[in-house]
Amino acid sequence: MTATLVLVINSGSSSIKYQLVDPVGGDAVASGLVERIGEPEGHIRHKVGERTVERRGRIADHTEGLRQVFDLFAETGQDLASAGVGAVGHRVVHGGEEFNAPTLIDDDVLAEIHRLRELAPLHMPANAAGIESARELLPDVPQVAVFDTAFFNGLPAAARTYAIDAKVAREHGIRRYGFHGTSHEFVSGRVAEILGKDPAELNQIVLHLGNGASASAIRGGRAVDTTMGLTPLEGLVMGTRSGDIDPAIFGYLQRVASMDTDSVDDLLNRNSGIKGLSGVNDFRELGELVELGDVAAKLAFDVYIHRLRRYIGAYMVELGRVDTITFTAGVGENDAVVRAAALAGLEGYGISVDEARNNAKSKVARVISPVASPVIVFVVPTNEELAIARAALRLVRNPGPS
Repeated sequence: MTATLVLVINSGSSSIKYQLVDPVGGDAVASGLVERIGEPEGHIRHKVGERTVERRGRIADHTEGLRQVFDLFAETGQDLASAGVGAVGHRVVHGGEEFNAPTLIDDDVLAEIHRLRELAPLHMPANAAGIESARELLPDVPQVAVFDTAFFNGLPAAARTYAIDAKVAREHGIRRYGFHGTSHEFVSGRVAEILGKDPAELNQIVLHLGNGASASAIRGGRAVDTTMGLTPLEGLVMGTRSGDIDPAIFGYLQRVASMDTDSVDDLLNRNSGIKGLSGVNDFRELGELVELGDVAAKLAFDVYIHRLRRYIGAYMVELGRVDTITFTAGVGENDAVVRAAALAGLEGYGISVDEARNNAKSKVARVISPVASPVIVFVVPTNEELAIARAALRLVRNPGPS
């Protein structure tokens, strides 16, 4: 069998999401999720077509989790050793200054990924564990790292530079890196494809709104600004992350609340955002609470929208001319209320949302602005797995300089 399939792995601290992808046709041949790795009882859900197979039991580590996944592939008629897997594509959150494109993984690259762990301590150790496990289980298949930060590597100096001591910034790699780059690149490319235009012709704002959330300004196919920074904490209000705050809050909490560095970090990453304000971090639950008149939930929603609109406005000014605004990811694709609120009252700038189009349920890319609107508003489902698969196979087939 021709090796044209790509196994895409997104390894988290206690989970592994995976898909076996046909990069040419764009379909997921199989997919699944390994949950609660290292806990007393783990769970694996493996889906092939309409068939779903589940396993429960202790999963000691990522290697054991992937080993069980490989067994499930074999049990469902897709032995990965003979299924035509041409590459394994790994989502890696942070590429630092070193990695600005998909990269074939060898021992040196893996060592550098380990070294970058301090730039994304919630994600990088898990990403490395997934790579190590996949290399052990598929030693003869090329492994490719696709970095979330790569699309934003070429940000203009004014957008990527923090106003701190330049020497300190250089020594410690402190700059805006940006995240969700694979999604922003994929979605902006899809918009150009749908419009039948060269990306170089378009000025776009992309809003990746999920539990993690980020916005980007894209001029002529190149990112010129984004909301996330050195880490995925900066920018928009998120499910459990604060987004932008006064940096002095960190030291203030250490002094007046006797919170150590790890405690403040945990507060801002895991117990802030929508969850910190309302007690829930799922937007479906938040919407239900708002409808019931919950004051805290309404405030959380308003704070979320306020921050989002602030960045939309900033990027309109930065781009000068906006051709498209696109919503993507879990909240962006599914929450019509968020979309309408984010763009309310902007008719004077040529931006509006058609109520019927916005409220229509659909899983496909679509326009939700009125016919002949000066700025076209899209909803485009993101597909980071397909983007990773295509990038991985392209590199394996042409490993020379791009």
